[in-house]
Amino acid sequence: HTSIIVHKDEFFYGSGGISSCAPGGTLLGPPDTVVDLGNTEVTEEIFLEYLSSLGESAFRGESYNLFEHNCNTFSNEVAQFLTGKKIPSYITDLPSEVLATPFGQALRPLLDSIQIQPPGGSTFSRHNGQS
Repeated sequence: HTSIIVHKDEFFYGSGGISSCAPGGTLLGPPDTVVDLGNTEVTEEIFLEYLSSLGESAFRGESYNLFEHNCNTFSNEVAQFLTGKKIPSYITDLPSEVLATPFGQALRPLLDSIQIQPPGGSTFSRHNGQS
């Protein structure tokens, strides 16, 4: 699981679409690793508009795929928007590395059917608490 923490909230993507919570607020608990990608000049208002657009297009819940369009894809795209930097390739390359193994190939049909949504967040909506 990967996510982006910006403007005092954590944002992530799963089969329920884009969600947000307080940092470390999913039931997965605090992260094992934090990668600091730097600061952003993007205002909260512009960021929330951007997320709303993503949630209506490329990152709808039904677009989620464990191997090809997942939380890593989302985190990478959002990181580039905010900072111009990608998340580390050891994270984004992990799904293809798993699929390259005989075990990964054997499990792929089962894994493709799994819908993942880390519990503990609320589905992001531009109008959550916004006027």
